[in-house]
Amino acid sequence: MISYNEFWLTCDCSDISSYALIKKHGISANTLNRMKHGKPISTVTIDKLCKALNCMVDDIISYEPDKPQTPEVRSCQNIDNKEN
Repeated sequence: MISYNEFWLTCDCSDISSYALIKKHGISANTLNRMKHGKPISTVTIDKLCKALNCMVDDIISYEPDKPQTPEVRSCQNIDNKEN
């Protein structure tokens, strides 16, 4: 899953507010809302953010693998116990 945690840290360190991104750099409020909720954004938008914040892509997004789901281990013993 893509994470935008790096983006929020980069904004804090660069002292650029969400308001400045919207008014000065043409980033939509909807885009910032999508990022806040972990939804996808376009590479064009990532490019705009990198220019506005003078940073690299990895200062905006990172990849965090989904946690693997551990399947329930079934055995004959579990099935036998259910029947009793």
